[in-house]
Amino acid sequence: MNTQNDRCPLCGGNRAAGVTTFTADLGSGVVVVRRVSATVCSQCGEEWIEDAVARRLEQVVIDARRQQREVDVTAFA
Repeated sequence: MNTQNDRCPLCGGNRAAGVTTFTADLGSGVVVVRRVSATVCSQCGEEWIEDAVARRLEQVVIDARRQQREVDVTAFA
């Protein structure tokens, strides 16, 4: 039985563990991180990323900006 936390607040669909692709436009370049852990709605596709994962993604973006990469595509480890 689904609890309220398993329901998408946008459409009422079921939310489940899944993966997403995160992108960030740095102005001078783009960062793409594939296979990021997320909670995904099975109905509307809306995605939620946990705080700890978001902090790791933020560090990836900071590193790419520091290294002045134009395009950085990586898989989330």
